[in-house]
Amino acid sequence: LGPTPQQQPNRGVLATFDVPGVHANDLAALLDANGICIRSGHHCCQPLHRHYCLTATARASLSFTSNFEEIDCLTEELILAIRFLKENS
Repeated sequence: LGPTPQQQPNRGVLATFDVPGVHANDLAALLDANGICIRSGHHCCQPLHRHYCLTATARASLSFTSNFEEIDCLTEELILAIRFLKENS
């Protein structure tokens, strides 16, 4: 969600996203159980969530200290968590 890097090249390195059919809090809890911390909820922008009819979003924040291995791990665990939640909800 939000502008692309091409639209806003100097923005912070975070990704806010919604997975249809999966609650962000459930996703965050599963990732946390595997040692990966993301944020879930309204992120202080409830009016925007209401506007887009979203109950909550997930947000992964990266940093200049994040390395490719950590990003790959996040991606792999995110895919597994989404698959698990979609199959078992």
